[in-house]
Amino acid sequence: MTQLVRIVLIDPSHPGNIGSVARAMKNMTLSDLVLVRPRNFPHADSIALAAGADDILAAARVVESVAEAIADCAYIAGTTSRPRSYYWEFTTPRDIAERMVTLPADTRVALLFGSERYGLANEDLNYCNVLVRIPANPEYCSLNLGMSVQLLAYEYFMAREQPRSHTQLERPLATSVDIEYFYTHLQQVLTEIDFPDRTGHLMERVRRLFNRAQLDSNELNILRGVLSAVQGRRGQAR
Repeated sequence: MTQLVRIVLIDPSHPGNIGSVARAMKNMTLSDLVLVRPRNFPHADSIALAAGADDILAAARVVESVAEAIADCAYIAGTTSRPRSYYWEFTTPRDIAERMVTLPADTRVALLFGSERYGLANEDLNYCNVLVRIPANPEYCSLNLGMSVQLLAYEYFMAREQPRSHTQLERPLATSVDIEYFYTHLQQVLTEIDFPDRTGHLMERVRRLFNRAQLDSNELNILRGVLSAVQGRRGQAR
């Protein structure tokens, strides 16, 4: 299961932090690291701070977008310390670890970590099923990137050691790339039927709704079929 847990660093600015993340991952038997637009990688500071986790760095993938980083993932959790809209579901590292170990065994999970300075951008949140906050001093809640990864990886490592129940689905959870096709299709249908967006945030809320639902591939096909049927009926009416 550890090979199905991906650590995604978005816009990391300090190469030393990438090395610290690699070290934290290897401590907790994680190996899948993806870097989105790193400012400076590879770098000698990354190797120095990795302290023997050079294999994690050597295998790390560098991509240009979050969508590319999580395309084959079906459960995505984003980490944040900043206040966000109250419409979001927030959980803790311990709780997200419990959820991860009860997912179907072949589910690929992505844990997203934003830049050291700004954290996750608002557009990154659209990919997330849930947001994770690390409990800390409210007057000083800024954690180093390596520390944040270490805490989540540790909780997952500990959760794996405990026997527990697992979710059995009819089909595997839908991947991020298939979910994005669905959202594109849904937006197209909403435009075709002139569905009003009175707040300007309709799709953001719709995305949060379906991201919480954790659709499997069959459920997603049903929804796509419904959208296609709506388009077909409109075509007949015209």
